[in-house]
Amino acid sequence: MNTNSELSLENLNAAGDAAARAIPPLWPLASSVAVNPYLGQTAETLAQAGARLGRVGGVSVTMPRAWYAARIADGTITDADLSAALAVNPTAAADPEALKARAEQPESAQKPLPTLADLAAEASGIDWPGILADRIGLWAAGYFDQGQALWAAPHRRGAYDAWRQYATHDLTPEIAGLSGFAQFVSETPDTADQASTRAANRLGLSDAALETYLHQLLFTLGGWGQVARYRLWQAELAGKSDATITDMLTIRLLWEEALFTQYEEEIGAEWQKVVAAHAAPVLSDADLQVNAVLQEAWERAGQRDLAETFSMPAPKADDTRPALQAAFCIDVRSEVFRRALESLTPEIKTLGFAGFFGLTPAHKGFASDVDELRLPVLLNPGLTSTSQGDDAEADQTARFKARASRAWGRFKLAAVSSFAFVEATGPIYAGKLVRDALNMAPNDVPGGPMPRLDPSVDLAAQTDAAETILRAMSFTDNFARLVVLAGHGANVVNNPFASGLHCGACGGYSGEVNARLLAGLLNNVDVRSGLVERGITIPEDTIFVGALHDTTTDAVTLYEADHPSKAHAADLKQAKAWFLSAGSVTRAERALRLPRADGTDDIALRSRDWAETRPEWALAGCKAFVAAPRQRTAGRSLEGRAFLHDYDWQQDKGFGVLELIMTAPVVVASWISLQYYGSTVSPDVFGSGNKLLHNVTGGIGVVEGNGGTLRTGLPWQSVHEGEDFAHEPLRLSVCIEAPREAMSDILKRHDGVRALFDNRWLHLFALDENGQMAWRYEGDLEWSQMPVASEAMPETEVAA
Repeated sequence: MNTNSELSLENLNAAGDAAARAIPPLWPLASSVAVNPYLGQTAETLAQAGARLGRVGGVSVTMPRAWYAARIADGTITDADLSAALAVNPTAAADPEALKARAEQPESAQKPLPTLADLAAEASGIDWPGILADRIGLWAAGYFDQGQALWAAPHRRGAYDAWRQYATHDLTPEIAGLSGFAQFVSETPDTADQASTRAANRLGLSDAALETYLHQLLFTLGGWGQVARYRLWQAELAGKSDATITDMLTIRLLWEEALFTQYEEEIGAEWQKVVAAHAAPVLSDADLQVNAVLQEAWERAGQRDLAETFSMPAPKADDTRPALQAAFCIDVRSEVFRRALESLTPEIKTLGFAGFFGLTPAHKGFASDVDELRLPVLLNPGLTSTSQGDDAEADQTARFKARASRAWGRFKLAAVSSFAFVEATGPIYAGKLVRDALNMAPNDVPGGPMPRLDPSVDLAAQTDAAETILRAMSFTDNFARLVVLAGHGANVVNNPFASGLHCGACGGYSGEVNARLLAGLLNNVDVRSGLVERGITIPEDTIFVGALHDTTTDAVTLYEADHPSKAHAADLKQAKAWFLSAGSVTRAERALRLPRADGTDDIALRSRDWAETRPEWALAGCKAFVAAPRQRTAGRSLEGRAFLHDYDWQQDKGFGVLELIMTAPVVVASWISLQYYGSTVSPDVFGSGNKLLHNVTGGIGVVEGNGGTLRTGLPWQSVHEGEDFAHEPLRLSVCIEAPREAMSDILKRHDGVRALFDNRWLHLFALDENGQMAWRYEGDLEWSQMPVASEAMPETEVAA
């Protein structure tokens, strides 16, 4: 019986909402983007988050001690690094020697508090956590299905109601030993609020225990809880709300109530201890603090190497007109290609900017009515665009072909025809099987008619957009005759995670649509005339051309037909030759990292190999974000590990561009960095497991094997090369050439961004006028001077 005072609905709802926001969202496979798995814990430090996640899920937030001990032993982490890290948390150890001694000792394993399902399993010998995961997973796969299922599950009024309709007819729990479960579900209250209140009171939960207990229940749902969190995220982005995740919490809570009802006598006393443990404050212990300091020390070592790279002599600024300018996404894979391209001749200049190129379209592709949100997931669409041309016959033919393909696919998979289909039509697939097995399938490149805004916007709005984008790129003068705007995407086969290799800034789609739209905008004669009045003069002989950089093959496709120009034929021919040469250089460098790649020829084959689990490394290895003039990084190898955003603070009046960089691209880069971090340090929880065992479920995500919990995060093959890690789990170092006062002012006005830096989920550095890492942000709007800096960043008055 419940001996505590009754919980109020208001307190329960508040705790449920907090638990929901402690869970990161999961985007569907078709448009997957990197998500920070610690999104709900960024208000805490790494050690504090480790205590919370350890309680709810047994999650480790750092590498094993032996990882750091090995790096201390080989000299990667120095005594100076250990001392500097201890200054952040002096309670972790007395001195570097004591810290090294702790690094040699294995830490205690993080053990989650048991749920009622765990206690019931221990008492009965029945795997209730596994049965629960299987039954909820089976229902959720149908409920959240995005078109994979042949028969759509009814959604009725919401997730809670749909689950009740399903669970009252599911006899598996009763067969497994949970007596009267269907009857129990049928007698639950009609609303989720009433059901969760009844269950919480039946379990004797206190207000203090709700915080981590409800978080734990959602955590045990794995990806299914994150899918529900995604629905809430999308609803709130549109100014609405969604109750799916709290419905999921109610469902999980009812399972606990049902198990408690059956096993109360055996587990009641132990359960009271668990409730008391959940009510205790979440505090990090000595082990967690030591681990966090060791992680900090290792990151200090990496930052030392980064500072040495910045201290190398920089090439002199060259104001002569370039023969080619090429703008790429800030994605770390572009760093290798940009460096290779610039190495061919000083006449080539490259730029870095977020891959959506400042445009936020909801786009309809050729012969499609699907809205593709080609913009960062933090934003709402501001435009609509289409690639549907004037050729109605071609459009209709493409639609008929797509419908026939979908119908044929459903026929192949239908229960009544699947086996007969193989016997009757299997032989006609022999050619395709041979072609695919020998990697002979061609690499398809996104094409179609030139995208356009639909509806169009007035000239003033177009001019405003063009000016804003060019100033955000710090690209307002010295335009070349040919300017290539290169979005990026990947080209792979048989890979459920293909969208994750595309442009995160374009919502998990390839970036050529945004690049082609911007090229059209900047080639508009009337827009250029309007820009002149705003101090930006684009020469008459300058042409902008959209392009696609394939990060798997390092081929660049120019969409020159969008803006045909005989006058630029020679420029385009030369640019193509340069891109071919740069691609070869890039592939040679990338081949050194990829398993079983002996040279440049192997790279293209990987994209066509349907058995290849590592077609490319994507963003594995990312460790730095740089916002500075290209001159600061040109000619220096950042090994494909840095996001490079062109930025000249002296052109940024009022620091509006700086604010945009720190609150958008930096945040997106943090999501990427921390997804790789989490998938490496906690692969069993924040990684999606082994690609070889994956089954796509509902078009949403993957499960390992035949069902159960939806897996999220990166596959093991995306962070590990078979013998060692391909990704070093370092929290991102953000290096910005701008006055410290301006950055502090921005942090003061953006609490969420400030929390990332104050709690050290990101590290912030100010580059000085020589491009060296001169100042380190210490938190609480305080900075300290770096010992290797040549001189401090010049102080400037920050505009109000």
